[in-house]
Amino acid sequence: MMRPEFLREAIRLSIEKMNSGAGGPFGAVVVRDGEIIGRGWNQVTSTNDPTAHAEVVAIRDACSTLKSFSLAGCELYSSCEPCPLCLAAAYWARIERIYFAASCDDATVAGFDDRNFYRELSTPASERSTPMQQALRDEALVAFDAWRKSPDRIQY
Repeated sequence: MMRPEFLREAIRLSIEKMNSGAGGPFGAVVVRDGEIIGRGWNQVTSTNDPTAHAEVVAIRDACSTLKSFSLAGCELYSSCEPCPLCLAAAYWARIERIYFAASCDDATVAGFDDRNFYRELSTPASERSTPMQQALRDEALVAFDAWRKSPDRIQY
């Protein structure tokens, strides 16, 4: 069940950290068992890291808190609908549920590329605006074969 106080905390972080010059107007928290275990805010411009989105930072913080790469059983509260990068990070982290305030279209109106990135990802690789080309597949498959055979691999 959505808890408004967690969504309000994500919104509060978005405003506070934007006003302090940390980055864009985005905030997020990761919640487990009714407790915030990770906080994040956009730090793209303050750290020169294009992956330092609020949700990714919150996921990193929560994983650090739990000392685990899995956030199964956790919820993500975000001040805005996660962009494709953040949504993928949430899936990789095994986040159970996502709640958000502003929409992807609201972010677009504010000048962010979210909608374009969603559109780009639904376009076949050969037709994307950034050219992509596959090469050396057989050589790369050696690593996957070794991974499948490794008794020490950790599933994620």
